[in-house]
Amino acid sequence: MTTVEQMRSTIASAGSPVRIAGVPWPLYKVVALAVALLVLVTVGIATASAAPAVLTAAAAGTLVWVGLGLATHSKR
Repeated sequence: MTTVEQMRSTIASAGSPVRIAGVPWPLYKVVALAVALLVLVTVGIATASAAPAVLTAAAAGTLVWVGLGLATHSKR
């Protein structure tokens, strides 16, 4: 099993939501936001410019959010 398959199965099998400030969030949304933040920092440091960092982070976060959301909902 590859790392991506392990991550996908872990996220898909996690039925309990994550509580942030008392509000339940699905785990895939938290993962998508974490990925977007990581991409924002990485691209920001690499390019020393805000525009590419923000656009790349938004794209990465959106792709992860939609992709994991579809994967999670298709398993139900």
